[in-house]
Amino acid sequence: VQLQASGGGLVQAGGSLRLSCAASGFTFDDYAIGWFRQAPGKEREGVSCFSSSDSSTYNADSVKGRFTISSDNAKNTVYLQMNSLKPEDTAVYYCAAAAGWGCTDGMDYWGKGTLVTVSS
Repeated sequence: VQLQASGGGLVQAGGSLRLSCAASGFTFDDYAIGWFRQAPGKEREGVSCFSSSDSSTYNADSVKGRFTISSDNAKNTVYLQMNSLKPEDTAVYYCAAAAGWGCTDGMDYWGKGTLVTVSS
């Protein structure tokens, strides 16, 4: 099982980035894929989650209205479109997968992170 996150970078406040999480080695349709982030000196937090079983999504209050999670099942890829970025969104973003529905801190698989830096 592999999860490859990409798309991070440096962006000015108010800008946008799209992160991608390419998954391989498991049946995409049976899993939930989530995005988590960890800022320096802070605990990891859940950002967004996509559950393939019913195509439901979840977004943390801190990103609602700004971030959108979506999936391309044909490509086994989940995207995180991040708009209206704020300096407080600066963090290493990780994608993770769990069998079944929903995302928690106890995901089954984790990918390496991609750094997002938002300058003020």
